[in-house]
Amino acid sequence: MPLYRSRAQRFDDLVLEAVAQLEPRWEAELASVEFAVEEIPAADPPDDDPEPVPLARLDPGSAGAGDPRRPARPARIVLYRRPLMARADDEEELSDLVLDVVVEEFARLLGVDPHSVDPSYPDED
Repeated sequence: MPLYRSRAQRFDDLVLEAVAQLEPRWEAELASVEFAVEEIPAADPPDDDPEPVPLARLDPGSAGAGDPRRPARPARIVLYRRPLMARADDEEELSDLVLDVVVEEFARLLGVDPHSVDPSYPDED
């Protein structure tokens, strides 16, 4: 096993660690969610109210109604590596940010407050 891990591999590890922190309490719900990492979000067409660069995306999935042409897709949370890395000053801050984003997106998927998912989620300033 190589001693060197690329930045992308270390980022993937941070995502896995964040999910692992939620597993003791949310194991059943997490079992039906896929987590993925993409470098950057897809380019959106310009509009009159530009949003900040997103840090993640939630794809709620679909329930297959027995139609083999349209199989069920699990919910998917995609984190964007470069925007997240650009907002963190060091590895510890990046780890905290990744956990916060995982908690936020998972809470959104469940339709609950992030504090319900992780009581240590930071309060808004």
